[in-house]
Amino acid sequence: MSQTSTYRTAESVSPKHPDKLCDQISDAVLDAYLNIDPKSRVAVETVGGHGKVFVVGEVTSSGEVDIESIVKSIAGQIDVETRIVRQSTEIAQGVDTGGAGDQGIMVGYATNETPELLPLEVVLARKLNQKIYSKWPYDGKTQVTLRDRLIISIVASFQNAKSDELVSEILRWVKHEKLASTDENVEIIVNPAGDWNVGGFDADTGLTGRKLVVDNYGPRIPIGGGCFSGKDASKVDRSAAYIARKIARDYLKQRNAKEVYCYLAYAIGKVEPLEATVIIDGKSEIVEGYDLSPRGISKFLNLERPIYEQTAKYGHFGHSEFAWEK
Repeated sequence: MSQTSTYRTAESVSPKHPDKLCDQISDAVLDAYLNIDPKSRVAVETVGGHGKVFVVGEVTSSGEVDIESIVKSIAGQIDVETRIVRQSTEIAQGVDTGGAGDQGIMVGYATNETPELLPLEVVLARKLNQKIYSKWPYDGKTQVTLRDRLIISIVASFQNAKSDELVSEILRWVKHEKLASTDENVEIIVNPAGDWNVGGFDADTGLTGRKLVVDNYGPRIPIGGGCFSGKDASKVDRSAAYIARKIARDYLKQRNAKEVYCYLAYAIGKVEPLEATVIIDGKSEIVEGYDLSPRGISKFLNLERPIYEQTAKYGHFGHSEFAWEK
């Protein structure tokens, strides 16, 4: 009796994609405030496109930052408008006592199928994107489909890249890629709507937090919380997602497991999580040995530093320089 094949697909977007530009702007604004005041409360969203960037949100900080300069350092010469107010006093009264900045369910994940402890399809799509971006540093997307561990199709759309050159770059990449084999009849689809030279904010609009699945673990792993970018560590959407990843990694290594899920749930203004469970190769346990209060997470992972703009480029997980990846 033959086994049914498993198909998996994931995508990656380049740092010049409009949504990623917005993520980077929001996190660069956060970094600027944290550089002045590590206790800054920041929740900043960015929307941009067609000559205009709008930055809106809530900030409580002892300092001020030049948002227009930050935007232009990332997006170039563009019209910038801002609407920044202080954090709501009704929200602040729950956060001031150490409670979570919002409710939410955060999911952490780790698997032993790649050195990054991420799903294979996610790693491959990202690595291919980084490879192409190193040659064409523009707006672009990649997508990889696997049948079991075999690459059966690749999609790549990149600004300013001619189709024949893009195909050659992909063929060189698959030849040297060691994590997966490539089907001899692999389907390679490049610039399927035609070669293109207008990208980024000139071609499309972007919005902070619109690439949640790319930022997390790909489409086959659930996500529960909101976006990360533009939010300080009091927002458990970000900080609890990071500690959930750390917990999943730790349990994976300690138990020599194949895959681990971690689920953390919070209520606004409450210090401790309502749920803290791990599922280790299908078996559920209560998380033990971690301070899962927002302040405890922030202290453990040292999250009051200006480290976030870098997280907004190629996903928040699988990069060794971040504390939740150690």
